[in-house]
Amino acid sequence: MVSGDLEQGRRRFLGRIVAIVQTAISGTLAVIFGGAAIAPAFSGRQPQWLPAAPLGNLPLDIPTPVVVGVRRLDGYTEVLEQRTVFLVRSSITDVTALDSTCTHLGCRVSWDGARQELRCPCHGGVYDKTGAVKAGPPPAPLARVATKVDGAQVLVQL
Repeated sequence: MVSGDLEQGRRRFLGRIVAIVQTAISGTLAVIFGGAAIAPAFSGRQPQWLPAAPLGNLPLDIPTPVVVGVRRLDGYTEVLEQRTVFLVRSSITDVTALDSTCTHLGCRVSWDGARQELRCPCHGGVYDKTGAVKAGPPPAPLARVATKVDGAQVLVQL
């Protein structure tokens, strides 16, 4: 009988060791995958005010394309992302910025000065100079980008 009790004790001991190892592995995986899923929500990427163009260089009521460099962290590396926005100056100090991304499928729109409209080359989307849809498949107007004038410089928030 002593050997039977000893055998039961060993089995119980090994069962507990296996349960502890499984719990440790499960906990480690939960921290890794849970952290990867939840971390972006807590990272809180802060929008930045970036210089776009001198106010004096913008003609009245003509969308002017401006390329803005945005630095972003991608893991451990810093990436310089080039974003194109259209700056539309409607008065002495009133400037609106429109994202150049078509709301249909994400192509880049361009200004057609002869027709006085922003046109998407992919599927024929047409926008007016305020970003409103005039024709084609785009489901929504061009996205507006926050702007402010600081002295003689136009800043955009990306």
